[in-house]
Amino acid sequence: MSIFRRDRGAPGRLSVREAAARTGHGGSGDALLLDVREPYEWQAGHAPWAVHLPLSALAAGAGLPPQAQARPLVVICRSGNRSRQAAELLAARGAQAVDVIGGMRDWAGAGLPVVDARGGSGTVA
Repeated sequence: MSIFRRDRGAPGRLSVREAAARTGHGGSGDALLLDVREPYEWQAGHAPWAVHLPLSALAAGAGLPPQAQARPLVVICRSGNRSRQAAELLAARGAQAVDVIGGMRDWAGAGLPVVDARGGSGTVA
């Protein structure tokens, strides 16, 4: 069974290592990494190939950015709480979405790349 379920159950969850593999750890995977943190968090540090859409905008009805449409989504936030909410919201809208357990804190802790808004070394805010 695929981790990207379209049934009525809760969306699946991935570890940061699984998320890196699904997104190709460089953007070449079959899924897209969607960061749902707020702009100040994104600017401080994010995965280099991630796409940004704050949960607050998503909850207010914002659509997915063009590069995220019609693709499986791996949703990430700081710790995993907002990404879980976003994955559930996206799944209810018909998207294939899973969230990342531990979020960007675990991502950075695993030694995966984090860049700031200028492309330099980033931190998790």
